[in-house]
Parts: sequence; C-alpha cells; structure tokens
Amino acid sequence: MNAVKQTVAASTSQTLSRGIRALEVLADSAAGLSIAEIAQALEVHRSNAYRILRTLEDHSLVYRDDAGKFSIGPAMAALARGVAHRLQTAAVPELTVLSAELQMTAFIAVWDRRQCVTLVSVEPPRGEGTIVQRPGTRHSFAAGATGIAIQSAVTEAQWEQLAPGEPYRAESRTAARTGFAVSRDEVLPGVSSVAVPVRVHGQLPAALAVVYVTSDVPAETLGARVKESAAALEQLLR
Repeated sequence: MNAVKQTVAASTSQTLSRGIRALEVLADSAAGLSIAEIAQALEVHRSNAYRILRTLEDHSLVYRDDAGKFSIGPAMAALARGVAHRLQTAAVPELTVLSAELQMTAFIAVWDRRQCVTLVSVEPPRGEGTIVQRPGTRHSFAAGATGIAIQSAVTEAQWEQLAPGEPYRAESRTAARTGFAVSRDEVLPGVSSVAVPVRVHGQLPAALAVVYVTSDVPAETLGARVKESAAALEQLLR
C-alpha cells in the first residue's frame, strides 16, 4: 500500500471511529447536546464535529431539534433491534418464568468494552419494590455480578487478549468454580445480584441475572436456579 492509500485508510478509520464515539456520547445524554459540546467530547474542531453529525443526521442516526441540539435518532432503534436478536428472542420466555417465580427482575447483559449493557429484561407481575433494569442500562464492567459472570466464562489468557490491561477479578475465579456470581452494593447501594454466564456460539458470553434488594432465599439457592435458566437458554440457542 503506498503512502497516499495509507493516509486515506487512516483518515477513513479515524472518521468512522469519531462517528461511533459521537453516537456513544449522545446515547449517554438525556437532554441532547450542542455541536460545541460534542466537539469537546470528541476533542475535535466544531467544523469536524458538524460534518460527522450531518452525515449521521442524513442516515437518521441522530436528530437535531429546533434549539440545534442533537440526540439519538430513530434509525438507531431499528439497528438496536438487530443486536443479538436470536438471544433476545430466546431469552424472554425464560426470563419471564424466572422473574415470576423469584419475584425479581431478570435480565440479560452483554459486554461492551468497559461496560455491561442490559440487552433485555423482564419485571415480575407484581412488581412493587422490585428493581427496574431497562434495556440499554449501562454500568461499569468492573462492578456487579454480570461482569463477574461474563469474565468467568473465559480463561485469563483469553481475557488478556480481549481486554489487554483490564484485570481478571478474583471473584471471577470463584464464579468459574461455582458456576454463578454474586454481588452486593457494587452497582447501587443496597442492591444485590446473582448472575450466570450464557455461552452463545460464535459470540462473547452474555450473563443471565436477577437483581433485588432483599431476599429470604440464600445466594447459593438463587445461583442454582439461575443456572437452570441459563442452561435452558443455552440449549435453545444451540
């Protein structure tokens, strides 16, 4: 590849990276952001940010309101529906049964670099006092049972390749032995979670979890029950 082609390839890759980063920044904003705010987040000149946003706007990936602020656009919803579609479809019936039985919110979370993202969730029929876990909810991968469960499904060598420099938690080693992960007060004060890895062919592991404030059921019993649901889900995905 000659110098001109290398320069073009590098420029194209950088522009794509900035466009993706702009979508991530907007996804974390509830009220929308101005061009200046997005440019600052991307560490680029306002003119560069404007060109990126105009391209995204042409594809309905972002939306600009009358005040000139940008938000995530309607086309993102269509793209989101295709993410792990088979996993979402297979998970809902199992999550529904688990949630109703335990009277806890049950959900599937996936790894997104330094974060865990809720893919799909089901709240119990009598939801008073239960924790709401909306699809799209994010929290640090280094906190909570879902991150531990996902990490426990890969070896430490594999994890080093996936996330160089990111530590492999001692809790993940324990979860690899027991088959389930537990956490309390890591994501939200007073909130506990039990999670089990779900191995999906050709994809990184996901986690099936329940989240709750209090429970008379021991964590080991909850872990065994969630493992049953995870095994049933893996069977459906084969």
